[in-house]
Amino acid sequence: MDVLGLISNFIRVVENGSIAAAARVKGMSPAAVSQSLSRLETHLGVRLISRTTRSMTLTESGKRYFEKVRHIPHDIDLASQAAAIETKPQGPLCIATTAAFGRYIIAPLMPAFKASFPDIDIELISTDRNVDHRQEGVDVSIRIEAQLNDQLIARKIASLPFIFCAAPAYLARAGIPQTPEELSQHACLVFRYPTDGRFLPWTFKINGQPVNAKLNPQFISDDIDIIAKIAENGGGIARLASFIAQPLIESGRLTPLFCDSDAESLPMNIYACVNERSALNSKVRAFIGFLESAV
Repeated sequence: MDVLGLISNFIRVVENGSIAAAARVKGMSPAAVSQSLSRLETHLGVRLISRTTRSMTLTESGKRYFEKVRHIPHDIDLASQAAAIETKPQGPLCIATTAAFGRYIIAPLMPAFKASFPDIDIELISTDRNVDHRQEGVDVSIRIEAQLNDQLIARKIASLPFIFCAAPAYLARAGIPQTPEELSQHACLVFRYPTDGRFLPWTFKINGQPVNAKLNPQFISDDIDIIAKIAENGGGIARLASFIAQPLIESGRLTPLFCDSDAESLPMNIYACVNERSALNSKVRAFIGFLESAV
């Protein structure tokens, strides 16, 4: 009996929500997937999924079993990669990145990376949600500090400045804040982190200690490009990563703030993350090394 095959089909059924959907993914008939599920239940001696013609629900035994086996196909892939002798980085590489960093930093670097490593085939997922490395087949994710968790192995690869800025028209109308304390009297354009709904704080280093400024949110968005566009059109003060703000400052559309202040804006730390050390294969190491040298 191919128990690993039965487990793989069970995982696909759970992840895709139905036997029919799993069958499409596996390239099998629904009847074959259903029979596979029945054989696994017989082998285990427990009911894993309660199913009717209209719905399916994991039993308590099914839930426990799924949590124990869901990683097996991914672990088998990793074992195969570890066993293979790689003469050079090659094969598919799935990279997940925050939307703005992917758009402004990683995407422009991809042609040069591909030229350096022509045998690596790249898939780039650009999103601010938290991706699941195992379920989504992600090899490496690029995250900011707010996205880190204990399930990931993280390595800091860059530290990029934040710039507080506003359009000249807004500053002419509302005045120029001289200290972080004055931000509470201004229209603040705030980024809401999409995964948990929090505002990302505007943190300064004052007398060696981190201090979160009191804000007066006038516009809120989960898209940093929208915030930049509102700032550019006189909507208020924004805190933007330097790679977004600098071109707008150089063109005169935004003016930087607190340049002569003793309050220092804490930078944006960027991390490369894998779900386990064995995932640091040659193609992942090649990408991380390339990114570190380029950013």
